[in-house]
Amino acid sequence: MTTPKVVAEGLSFPEGPRWHEGALVFSDFYRHTVFRLPPGGDLEAVATVENQPSGLGWLPDGRMLIVSMIDRRVLRQEADGRLVEHANLFDLAGFHCNDMVVDRMGRAYVGNFGHNHYVEPTPKPADLIRVDPDGTTSIAARGLAFPNGAVITPDGGTLIIGETRANCLTAFDIDGDGRLSNRRVWADLGKNFPDGICLDAEGAIWVADPRNNETIRVKEGGEVEARISTGRNGSFACMLGGDDRKTLFICTSSGSGPKAAERRDGRIEAIRVAVPGAGLP
Repeated sequence: MTTPKVVAEGLSFPEGPRWHEGALVFSDFYRHTVFRLPPGGDLEAVATVENQPSGLGWLPDGRMLIVSMIDRRVLRQEADGRLVEHANLFDLAGFHCNDMVVDRMGRAYVGNFGHNHYVEPTPKPADLIRVDPDGTTSIAARGLAFPNGAVITPDGGTLIIGETRANCLTAFDIDGDGRLSNRRVWADLGKNFPDGICLDAEGAIWVADPRNNETIRVKEGGEVEARISTGRNGSFACMLGGDDRKTLFICTSSGSGPKAAERRDGRIEAIRVAVPGAGLP
């Protein structure tokens, strides 16, 4: 492996990268914008979200879902580009909503911070929220330590999510109705803090770690097979994309918070890897 190359810069805080219809789609928190980045092309704004966009996904009919962080909603982009409320999570989320994975049926699993960490220093557990295709909400799993990036295996049978404050990846079985069960530790990450994650065709997971400024490839059980440094910037999310799904895109920044909008040092970096992406997102 070599050092990642910068493919987009001047961003505030890129998050939630997805490879969709031949392009990278991602959120930029403090520019309040969802962008599309085609290979070798320029950034294209595809949606504006006042209350900060984060996790992204698509319904079976192609309409995009966007997590609106601060007001704790999931928005849906209609065919004409309008954003409408798909689901209101305010009463279920402990604080800002964050990342999300959407399954092939259109069911969304949405994480949240759990508590206002800006004013409450003691962490509190958070619940993973499920949003059905019709916008109905429910609790999918309780008591997680900041449920963050998540993936679903190609067979649709397992959801794996990063618990940022527990330094681990946690797996659940998914039944035919989308219910989660059999919670277990998929990988203890030790010193690493998982943020955004993506899955590859060998069943390993790439994990973005903003505190250690690296992106790691982890096998079930916790063995780390590769480490990619992001230098002075933190690694906040990652996605396997490109025509062959062997380009690892990494969202980097010096940090989050309102001052990130002023610094504008967020980047999308890319590096070629050996194993293609698989599953969702």
